[in-house]
Amino acid sequence: MPRDPDKHSDPAAASVSLAAEAALLEARLRLLQEAIDTVDARIKTVSDTLHLLRRTSSASAEGADSENHCGSSGRKDADGSTDDACREASKRSMPC
Repeated sequence: MPRDPDKHSDPAAASVSLAAEAALLEARLRLLQEAIDTVDARIKTVSDTLHLLRRTSSASAEGADSENHCGSSGRKDADGSTDDACREASKRSMPC
């Protein structure tokens, strides 16, 4: 009758084998957890940087918009009407 290779005839040998396998799995788990922590830290750093850039970009755009936007400058043609190019640019939220 053939023996199953997964079954150990010696309980002590089976215990040692299982303990070694458990130690190996725990070491791999620690490595994976460290890798996940590293990725999480990188994601947070990139996310914080993006939020800062968005705020900076938004503040710059609002400042430039209030300083350079045609609608706020009140630029008018000789006849007193607002310039068509300026009106079109203001629709696109771009400075003239």
